[in-house]
Formats: sequence, C-alpha cells, structure tokens
Amino acid sequence: MKHSTVELGAPTLHMENVGFRYRNGHQAVQGFTLTQRAGILGVLGPNGAGKSTLMRMLATLTRPTEGAIVWNGADCVREPDALRRSLGYLPQEFGTYPALTAREFLHYLAAVKGLPHAATAQRVQHCLELVGLEGAADKRLADCSGGMRQRVGIAQALLNDPQLLIVDEPTVGLDPDERQRFRNLLTDLAGQRLVLLSTHIVSDLEASATALAVMEQGRLLFHDTPQALLSQAVGKVWQWTIPATDLSAVRTAHRVSASLLRPGGVQVRIVAATAPSPDAVAAEPTLEDAYVWLLSRQGGRG
Repeated sequence: MKHSTVELGAPTLHMENVGFRYRNGHQAVQGFTLTQRAGILGVLGPNGAGKSTLMRMLATLTRPTEGAIVWNGADCVREPDALRRSLGYLPQEFGTYPALTAREFLHYLAAVKGLPHAATAQRVQHCLELVGLEGAADKRLADCSGGMRQRVGIAQALLNDPQLLIVDEPTVGLDPDERQRFRNLLTDLAGQRLVLLSTHIVSDLEASATALAVMEQGRLLFHDTPQALLSQAVGKVWQWTIPATDLSAVRTAHRVSASLLRPGGVQVRIVAATAPSPDAVAAEPTLEDAYVWLLSRQGGRG
C-alpha cells in the first residue's frame, strides 16, 4: 500500500497496527497501518466497517486497545494533548442548541474550547466566512437547513485553526445540492491541512479525495490514490441492457454497481472479471465500480 506524496513539512499522521476491541470481544478495528500527509484522505467502507471507531480513536475520544497513533512525531496514545491542540472534529452525530444563533453557538463553543476571549469575536467571524455563513450568522439554528447546520459544525471544528480536520459521515441526510456545497467546502479548506473524511458514499470522494483508505470488517484493504483504485478495475466493468423483469435475477447472479431505467429495459453495470453475457460491452470504470470490485475480491458486500 502507498500513501500520496506531498510537500515536505506538511502535517503527518502515522498509524501502526492500530486496533480496538470492545469488552464483549468484538474487534472493531484491527491491524490498521498507514501514513498520510496533507490533503483529503477519504476513509471509505460499508456501514459497520469500523470507520467511526477509527475516527473516534483519531479524535482521542477512544483509546486504542493496541497499536500506535503518531501525529507530527508525537505518540498520541500516551500524549493525546499533542494531537488535541491541532484537532478539529465533526462527529457523525453533531448536536446544537436550536434556540441559539450560529454566532452565539460558536461563541459558546469557543469558550468551551478555551480560546482567548479577546480573539473570539474575530475568530468566530472568520470561521463563519470560511463556511459561507456570514449572511446567516444571526439566524436561529432551529431555522437553519441541515446543510447549514453541517456548515456550523465545520465552523466549530475550525475555531482553533486545526492542522487535522476529522469529519465523520458529514453528508448523511443532506440533499444533493447541499452535499455538493459541503464537498466543495472541504476541498477549499484542505490546503496544508490533513482532512479525514469518513463516508460510505463514494460520490463524496470522487472529486475531492487526494487519497483513499478503504475499510472492510475493521481492516484496511487499500490505501493509495483514487486513480490507483480505478486502475485495478480496468477491464472488469461491463454495461448490459436487460429486460426490467430480469433485474432481480441479475442482481442475484452478478455484482451490480449501478442500474438505470431506459426505454428498452434496464441498463446495468456489472463488475466481474469476464463479461456476464455476449450482449455486455466493456465500460470505463467509475470510482464506484472500482470500490465494488475491491470489495468483491475480499468477499465483502458493496
């Protein structure tokens, strides 16, 4: 496995054989090893793959039961404050106080985080501008859309100007336009930061991720660039138009990465080493196809 190359001096995260086992014996994460520098690392995997457990360990909320997490040379299992000083975190379940405005809420969290009082107003305004909420700063959170509340979540994670920004399943429940705006925002924020974006939605990563880490059943299956993952699926994707009545049987017999209703039937994309039918034609792989191909080789479910 490889990691993407970046400029020297960029923030560096290294995980070595990181694992977490619950008291009931369930191993949520095991043997997780990678090194990553600045950019957007998409942590991709099916629900239950261990992504959120990994994010909580990296956010120093859960202590690994094995392995080491090293941030810029500091052992964060032994010295979590070394990472916390550089960390911004948007968890999967992000709660707000609906009666507060976005500005009031960020002022409250700045105080909780211990930001210097004299600099708080300027920093809050800057973060509101970074996420494009300066025009809605004094709107009650109860009256904000889901996408706006997620942007408030990113704003609170940026209050301490972090080098490491962790966002866990941030687009769940957002409409397509809000999801696109959120992805564009993360791309704009990356710069010399390391952004970890955990998701099970491949489209969240197609245009933004500079590197991918694919997880399945708590293990790291792949760590490299999106282009490297795409290259693995070349010659493994087939486009086939079938009668709508055959769709259920085709889904049972083959790994279908996408389907689209057409006037002449259903156009399906099949991920397989060989053509599923003489009528199927080879197609250029998408990132979704490549992800499904990777999981199929491991016996996972796409």
